Amino acid sequence: MILAIEASSGDPSLAIMADGGALLGGEGWRSAHLQPGDLLPRLMGLLQRSGRRLDQVSIVAVGLGPGSFTGLRVGLGLAKGLALGLGCRLVGIPSLVAWLASEPDAVAAMSRAGASQAYLLMRHDPAPRIVGREVVAGFVEGGPLVAPSELASAFGLSGSRPPLRAAEALARLAAERLIGMPDGDDLARLEPIYLMPPRGLPADPPPTAR
Repeated sequence: MILAIEASSGDPSLAIMADGGALLGGEGWRSAHLQPGDLLPRLMGLLQRSGRRLDQVSIVAVGLGPGSFTGLRVGLGLAKGLALGLGCRLVGIPSLVAWLASEPDAVAAMSRAGASQAYLLMRHDPAPRIVGREVVAGFVEGGPLVAPSELASAFGLSGSRPPLRAAEALARLAAERLIGMPDGDDLARLEPIYLMPPRGLPADPPPTAR
């Protein structure tokens, strides 16, 4: 059974999927403080409602960001702890890729990168870019956008969709990746995707797209 955890934004989600690909349960919600400290209680509730046990998990899939530094640390920490404790495989998937997979007609996915910037992944781009608030509209014309509720409100993104089903897509993507990499990722080496440094740490971030 695959357990998927996506916590890179203020709209985290969870999903459990049978090895054969059937969705057993899923939940997405808006986290009021943008810090998904309720991940574990909600996970245990999801397992209970689905009639499943934690010791039935054989694969843990987790979203790697980019996005909320706190959310990524909490999500990956929980995923690593479960994989280590259960002795199961761990698979990391870029969060924005999973967001787009959860909304097949969306043209782009966007997550928070700072007070006035966002990480933007267009569907056919190989990697996300950092964009300023003032140029967001030019990147997303022509179709739906996946963006967390908080970011959509701050940037005035009317009609965007929150990534509340991202964990379901994450589970599917992890299963596909394990076909070519059956052992999964190295638990000790797997890290979040940080395109910008956490606040207060000196580093040279990538240039802002204009």
